[in-house]
Amino acid sequence: MDTATEGEPIRVMVVDDHPMWRDAVERDLQDAGFVVVGVAATGTEALARFPAARPQVVVLDLQIPPPSGVEVTREVLTQDPSARVLILSASGEQADVLDAVKAGATGYLVKSASREELIRAVRRVAQGDTVFTPGLAGLVLGEFRRLSDGPAHPDPDAPELTERETEVLKMVAKGLSYKQIADRLVLSHRTVQNHVQNTLRKLQMHNRVQLTRYAIEHGLDADEDDDG
Repeated sequence: MDTATEGEPIRVMVVDDHPMWRDAVERDLQDAGFVVVGVAATGTEALARFPAARPQVVVLDLQIPPPSGVEVTREVLTQDPSARVLILSASGEQADVLDAVKAGATGYLVKSASREELIRAVRRVAQGDTVFTPGLAGLVLGEFRRLSDGPAHPDPDAPELTERETEVLKMVAKGLSYKQIADRLVLSHRTVQNHVQNTLRKLQMHNRVQLTRYAIEHGLDADEDDDG
């Protein structure tokens, strides 16, 4: 299952080595209607408990006792590519953000975020959206553009996307949420999700972060016909 099932509570695991912070996040999520299926204080605990807990979203601090949050992210998504990782860290440093995203995290909030921002981020990440603390999304996109080294050469072996899938992919690359894409294209939220899932399957990718990087590397994030 790649996204949260409608009508069912979202299953979350909380990983943080500070007991008071971990307890507060767990309480806030439970109060908001999420089901906290596991908590952990270290990377080792998180990886040991993840298989049985089967959370849809892992709310994860980067600075935890080994293995690090980046390593936990990578391993969790290897075990279950449909899981989502939302980093909740005290650090907003460029290197930390990019390391987390490259490992597969689909969201990154700094700990100064409000309770409401956290709850909204968990809901959006569970639905497959990417969520970043304001200012960090541009940083991530900028780095992907830098790594792309200019226009990519067409790959004759690349999977063929439909016109609609390409249209949706361009909007994903610009950071639009599923709802924003649905509104622009006058489609249902579910239809947009289906297009993204089909594209992920064709490109053999697992999340929107990978799709965004693919789109930028293939020049699909240009603004030539963006109406704003």
